[in-house]
Amino acid sequence: MQSETKPRWERRKDARPQELLAAALELFVDRGFAATRLEDVARRAGVSKGTLYLYFENKQELFKAVVRENIVQIIGNTEDEFATATNVSSAEQLRTLLTRWWREFGATSAAGLDKLIMAESGNFPELAQFYGDEVIGRAHRLIGGVLARGIERGEFVPHDPQVMTMVLCAPVVMLTMWTHSFFPCNHQEVDPDRFMDHFLSMIQRGLKAPD
Repeated sequence: MQSETKPRWERRKDARPQELLAAALELFVDRGFAATRLEDVARRAGVSKGTLYLYFENKQELFKAVVRENIVQIIGNTEDEFATATNVSSAEQLRTLLTRWWREFGATSAAGLDKLIMAESGNFPELAQFYGDEVIGRAHRLIGGVLARGIERGEFVPHDPQVMTMVLCAPVVMLTMWTHSFFPCNHQEVDPDRFMDHFLSMIQRGLKAPD
């Protein structure tokens, strides 16, 4: 019975970082970076502000940890998987990549981090640079690598992988905005699964090299 009287952060020491990251994600997405206070993150996670500082030096480092937990990890896992998938077609890799990006990020509340960066990057250039390097840059290199692989193997028609990467990313970003109501004046309902199915089928037909 004595353990029940201990504070939450003493009872669940191993869970502290994850609880802090989950609380920070909710507040960053809901309020934005500037308006999120560390004491509010700590309170939502059920710990003291001093405990939060044991794990994260400041709000910038907490934000970076949230991004790495919810986005960068997806990219890293996919990079590792594709590095050894020599027998998988480039078309299948591309479908897997875009589908995973939507299901594990775009369809989740973490997609609000994209909106945060777009809205506040001008005021926080260091965070914008971090996001550009660890998220956008790595994601683009991953997609571009799959496209270049497809061209080299004769699976895709010749094209500029860098330009095509931007072409492929734009519809998924738009779907994210629609799904999470980032457009306050847009009331058109979109079925994300049908959207992705149509989109992926179209790009596979367009990229496929002639037999």
